[in-house]
Amino acid sequence: MTLKSHIKAAARSLYAAKQRTILALIGITIGIGSVIAMVSIGTIVSEEALKQFKEMGTDILTVRKDYRFEGGDFQKADVPIQLNDALNIPAYCPAVLAVAPYVKVEAEISYTGKKISGSSALGVTQSFSNLNKFGIESGRFISDLDKYGHFCVIGNSIYQKMKELGASSIIGAKIKLGESIFTIAGVLKKTSGGGLMRQFEPNESAYIHITTVMRLKGNAEISTITAQTKPDSSPRSAQKQIKEYFKKTKTPNVRVVTAEELIENMQKQMRLFTLLLGAIGSISLIVGGVGIMNIMLVSVSERRKEIGISRALGARRKDIQSEFLFESVILSLVGGAIGIVIGVLLSFIVSYFSKWEFMVSYMAIFLGVFVSSAVGIFFGFYPARQASMLDPIVALRSE
Repeated sequence: MTLKSHIKAAARSLYAAKQRTILALIGITIGIGSVIAMVSIGTIVSEEALKQFKEMGTDILTVRKDYRFEGGDFQKADVPIQLNDALNIPAYCPAVLAVAPYVKVEAEISYTGKKISGSSALGVTQSFSNLNKFGIESGRFISDLDKYGHFCVIGNSIYQKMKELGASSIIGAKIKLGESIFTIAGVLKKTSGGGLMRQFEPNESAYIHITTVMRLKGNAEISTITAQTKPDSSPRSAQKQIKEYFKKTKTPNVRVVTAEELIENMQKQMRLFTLLLGAIGSISLIVGGVGIMNIMLVSVSERRKEIGISRALGARRKDIQSEFLFESVILSLVGGAIGIVIGVLLSFIVSYFSKWEFMVSYMAIFLGVFVSSAVGIFFGFYPARQASMLDPIVALRSE
């Protein structure tokens, strides 16, 4: 028998047993769909997590106080980073172009006596906006001329909540941060959320000058310094210079992390995450494959007479085995194709409702086609072999 004859015979057999075929298709479709959806969603989440690094650039470093191991636990050093030490980094570190230290404080934000939930206050400098690639929707950002002044810039989410509370003119409006009244000088454009490089929520924060925070909150401490390297310098050299600089100050050791290090670590974690999702989806795939094997074994049992007649008319064992194997592969490929469509659709739905950028993982589609073919051959081989090994006389007597 030719390849075309095998395919036609397999298709006729599958069409004749519609109920069995549909049941087998459901199993393999769910399996392939699960793998495609899991791997695609893992890829989308990975790209979404790396989007912030792409926006801020790979020339950004973060500087924080290092932890020391004491008494069986990690403890942050008691000596804080001084504001002057932070601002003087570019003067003593040739590879550093600019720095933006900031202080994060918990302060209730309210407008016309009504609390704006989920908001916090950050004490920043003028360079903070440039290093974080913030866009200004209206007004201006905090300036170094605002030292000790009661001016603030609000994130886009605070702006939207204020409009819901009836605010018509935002610039110049008054809001309350903790126990102090501030005048709004600007509004930020909507910015991607916090993460490893931004350990704060940009849209939910109000920004005031760092000197004002330190005056109002006596115990306020610089939590992080964002630094940018010069175009002709490497982040590694800047990292080394900053560590050596802080060794000369009274500040204890600091931890300097480059964007490249964070990207590398995140990519490793995301690869493991995607593999884990793929492994979970593979459980459904194995179940679907076992379902194909069971249904093919039932098919062999029900078609013993047909197999006996074919053998009696001169069909070789190889022909019988090929026909049943083709049935299994066709089932897997059709189920795989439907599963790919369903998997891509599911990943699109998740991306849409999560407001993530949707992308098709071509590796996942290739994996779906390859795996569905492999499942068809692997789980179809045993039933096909069982069919080919039937004795024609025994098979004819079975009816």
